[in-house]
Amino acid sequence: MSTFTTISSDKLARLIGTANAPVLIDVRTEEDFAADRRLIPGSIRRSHETVAEWGGEFAGRRAVVSCFRGEKLAQGTAAWLRQLGAEAETLEGGFEGWKAAKLPLLDTRKLPPRDAKGRTVWVTRARPKVDRIACPWLIRRFVDPDAVFLYVAPSEVVAVGERFGAAPFDIENVFWSHRGELCTFDVMIEEFGIATPALLHLATLVRGADTARPDLAPEAPGLLAASLGLSRMYDDDLEQLEAGMTLYDAFYRWCRDATAETHNWPTNKVKA
Repeated sequence: MSTFTTISSDKLARLIGTANAPVLIDVRTEEDFAADRRLIPGSIRRSHETVAEWGGEFAGRRAVVSCFRGEKLAQGTAAWLRQLGAEAETLEGGFEGWKAAKLPLLDTRKLPPRDAKGRTVWVTRARPKVDRIACPWLIRRFVDPDAVFLYVAPSEVVAVGERFGAAPFDIENVFWSHRGELCTFDVMIEEFGIATPALLHLATLVRGADTARPDLAPEAPGLLAASLGLSRMYDDDLEQLEAGMTLYDAFYRWCRDATAETHNWPTNKVKA
């Protein structure tokens, strides 16, 4: 049973992917991590041995700490984080409990190399519309919350990727791109192994909007219209991305929680 310093896997699963998700910190030992290099989606890796040095960066924030079984390493790290001003909990059962519950796990083998600050860096074409906003939303919410995105001239995407250690996406002839009828958003969900019913539903909307297939979902034209509207509202691609994060937060929550909800305006009856 959860206490005020622990959280169950099912409760945490409801928070992951949302705008108010806690910081997820994996403190498994290197040996335990080497045995299974997957992560709970959205997690960052930290060493429990140096929590007194890095813990201050989470002051004032909510955090959930997981180790192999949710015991001494997670408990001690969370206690340190609380000492340093964070609202820290541990995950019941730790990584093994999450895995036993058959919840999604991120395949870290597909992650691009991290920079000196531990962030993944991605690069794509400037002036994004659908996929180039949807994919960064997916990465920030489920893969790497600190990911950096570079928007550059189409002709320079590959070269910038090579010079700045950034993974190119949503351009031709790279790993993270369209495959057949799938758009890049679909590919990322599949390659990272993070498919859930809600994400797969959202992927159908994204694919319909991004590949001119409005027949795939009745909501796809609305997503396209909102995406094109944002692209006209913002000259700065990063400002557009921040606005797009809210847009995709809303569509994700609809896909997960509200698809059965309808709004029927009452009919006005005219008296004879």
